[in-house]
Amino acid sequence: MIQVIPAIDLIGGRCVRLSQGDFNRETCYDSSPERMALSFLANGLKSVHVVDLDGARLGAPANLDVLKRLSRIEGLEIEWGGGIKGREDVCSVLETGASRVICGTMAVRDPLLFKGLLEEFGPDRIVLGADVRGREVAVNGWTEGSGMDINALISSFLPSLKEVIVTEISRDGMLCGTELGLYMDLMSAFPGISLTASGGVGSMEDIRALAAAGVPKVIVGKALYEGRIKLEEIALW
Repeated sequence: MIQVIPAIDLIGGRCVRLSQGDFNRETCYDSSPERMALSFLANGLKSVHVVDLDGARLGAPANLDVLKRLSRIEGLEIEWGGGIKGREDVCSVLETGASRVICGTMAVRDPLLFKGLLEEFGPDRIVLGADVRGREVAVNGWTEGSGMDINALISSFLPSLKEVIVTEISRDGMLCGTELGLYMDLMSAFPGISLTASGGVGSMEDIRALAAAGVPKVIVGKALYEGRIKLEEIALW
């Protein structure tokens, strides 16, 4: 059974969604992060994927006050990413209450540091976040291409790496369906890695297709906020 992980993207402490990672294409939602997290938890979704978009843009965590409030919700597990550039950032996020830290740009720009963090904190707490256009990994809040292929990035951290979140940027926030072929290729190439699919989920059919393909986890964002997928559907499925 695939694990569905709802997403909360933050700008200025508010729940927002971007289209294709473009900060100029932002939709702000009325619900507070805490209210959204409580609704997820009430429907049996214990894990939440939170992206600090301010942090991603500025290069340092910027919404730790929100993380602190979310961490007070009993039973909620938080994976947190955005602006994680060094060990101090990782420590701050973990100490503030996150269960796991997602590292993206750091892994590309400073792979030795990322490997060290994997060894120090363990692969259950340090997750690789790979944002891709096609197969090229993007960095710095999705604003720059790295010239690195996703397979090469994952391979460089084996065997320590255990989990990777792969977001297809061109589909993110577009509700157009996922890049299923990419995820199937990655699972075939890296059978020992737990893969989380992200980007493009627009319906329960998309989730069912990923589940049928054997994808372990999927992140769902805009489809929930826009009512394309109901929390009750996920809870009953």
